[in-house]
Amino acid sequence: MQQWIHTPIEDEEKFNKEVKDVCDIYNNAIELKKSGVHVVSCDEKTGMQALEREITPMTSNHVERPDNTYERHGTQCIIANFDVATGEIISPTIQDTRTEDDFEKHIKETINQDPDAEWVFVVDQLNTHKSESLVKLVASKCNLTDIDLGIKGKSGILKNMDSRKKFLSDCEHKIRFVYTPKHASWLNQIEIWFSILSRRLLKRLSTKSTTELKEKILEFIEYFNIVMA
Repeated sequence: MQQWIHTPIEDEEKFNKEVKDVCDIYNNAIELKKSGVHVVSCDEKTGMQALEREITPMTSNHVERPDNTYERHGTQCIIANFDVATGEIISPTIQDTRTEDDFEKHIKETINQDPDAEWVFVVDQLNTHKSESLVKLVASKCNLTDIDLGIKGKSGILKNMDSRKKFLSDCEHKIRFVYTPKHASWLNQIEIWFSILSRRLLKRLSTKSTTELKEKILEFIEYFNIVMA
């Protein structure tokens, strides 16, 4: 496989298998949707700034343009889900932080949109995507409460990120995670949408608060789902 600006691959066979797993899920997303399985590409975009820009108004000779001066009003983080089968953004979370608890809560709220369905989340290898709270959520939602999960840092499923990842990616679970290879988060389709969000909205947006920034992003998502998805 040819790539660009990529760190050396330690295990080519493992890497190619992980790439194939992600691509196979994408290819099967529409058929899986018909059988009640949601395939969702999920990730975070941090540091979205609420910038109140100085704007030079339009004249007969010039278009309206933002100047190079602005006032900062804080930042927001979005945890977004790209429904691979429909191209829509579903159940977005926009707030100040993106901690382990934030991600677990986001996944929980997403699942609750269709609690009886099966869910496949494509994510990168960020530590919050392989957390203790996420394992406990999946165990609860999959009715695996009789399993001894062990103790974080010491034993069992919760021992470390590798053991937690193995549990979270188990194909037998109705809720599971498919991980992009290390240094290959560009395989995650939500990154395409983050680029659209940046180019179509954030690049020129002027807002007076993080509340207004959040409102504008949610309005854009609604527009995107109707017109562009």
